[in-house]
Amino acid sequence: MQICMNWQIVNFDWNQVRAFLATLEEGSLSAAARVLALTQPTVGRQVAALEAQLDVTLFERAGRQLIPTPAAMELAEHVHAMGEAAERLSLAATGQVQSIEGVVKITATEMYSAYVLPVFIEALRLKHPGIVIDIVATNSLSDLRRREADIAIRNTEPTDPDLIGRRIKSEMGGLFASHAFIAEHGPFNALSDLAGVPFIGFGETSDSLGALRAKGVPVEASDFVARSASHLVHWEMARRGLGLGLNGWDVGLMTPGMVPVLRDALTFEFPVWLVAPQELKTNRRVRIVFDALVVFLLTEMDRAASGLDSAGAKSA
Repeated sequence: MQICMNWQIVNFDWNQVRAFLATLEEGSLSAAARVLALTQPTVGRQVAALEAQLDVTLFERAGRQLIPTPAAMELAEHVHAMGEAAERLSLAATGQVQSIEGVVKITATEMYSAYVLPVFIEALRLKHPGIVIDIVATNSLSDLRRREADIAIRNTEPTDPDLIGRRIKSEMGGLFASHAFIAEHGPFNALSDLAGVPFIGFGETSDSLGALRAKGVPVEASDFVARSASHLVHWEMARRGLGLGLNGWDVGLMTPGMVPVLRDALTFEFPVWLVAPQELKTNRRVRIVFDALVVFLLTEMDRAASGLDSAGAKSA
């Protein structure tokens, strides 16, 4: 059940309430000023302003002492509750910013989500077991400003000034095939060897056709035996030997049994960006994951790519 505030009757300033509460607890304006890091006249003005706003007298003077009035004691219970709530709010906000434990949501393409991030999470948990990674696997761009994710792995530079972007590297990719496919349709020593070979389309056939033709591949629309807008589905069909599939070298080489085809002659290049909201500057947990992702993508992924067997490359 949702409880709605009656904002029309809340017509006082929290700073005034805070000054009253500190004076009530400390017993004098000077002591209240010390704990609030304010001057005594400032605290006195704030208490007086609250008295005027509420139309009550909160303290009476007895020499140098301030004696709470019955009205002040009646308000004390409510004001103490407000002070405790304000303290809990401050602690919660500080904890959210400084705590390492908690959830960090990362959005990435289907391929990165399925093949790269699980390896990253395995490494991250060794150092930060309290951080829980929530993966948003999508080929579309998630809205970081609406906090659909804390960190995004993207292939385009962010243009939103409220986002922080860091270009990690340029990733290379190209065609892959299974060993069985190469045995049946290969060998592939030149682009001309790809004529009439079955292909798996990613998205619309026209998009894949145009990209391949732009690289000099002699491919026709009739060569696409299957297609999918899901890269995971696309890759699974290629892995099963239905046709040649497209993938980044880094991710493709992590799949046992898949071999790059004409790697030296046919490559696609696209940048890899890490993007996060401006909150990254103050959120320790998100910063830890962001920095760890940078190191992982630059070292672990490159190590996987360098593990390509030269004999396997030649056989493609």
